Amino acid sequence: MASVPSSIVTRNMADFAKQTGNVYMSVSVISKRANQISVKLKEELNSKLAEFATTVDNLEEVFENREQIEISKYYERMPKPTNLAIEEFLEGKVYLRNPEEEATEEETL
Repeated sequence: MASVPSSIVTRNMADFAKQTGNVYMSVSVISKRANQISVKLKEELNSKLAEFATTVDNLEEVFENREQIEISKYYERMPKPTNLAIEEFLEGKVYLRNPEEEATEEETL
């Protein structure tokens, strides 16, 4: 019997539709939030790794930096951006804004 990775969770699709009224819109919102999280984490990781950057090309002078490896491993073990975005969405922590609806509301005023 194959083991299921811990990152796989069965979700109730109705939970996704509660906030937007549409599962597909919810998935779109989650996707955009996951991209924001991913960019933020990548920038954070790159800035931490940049502290250890070296301009030396000589292989004899380049050595493995244990701190750099530990930082990389820490980020690898973190939950994936998609999982973080789903949790934020289901907990109501994601701000939803629909420009099309806002434009329609302004026209009727």
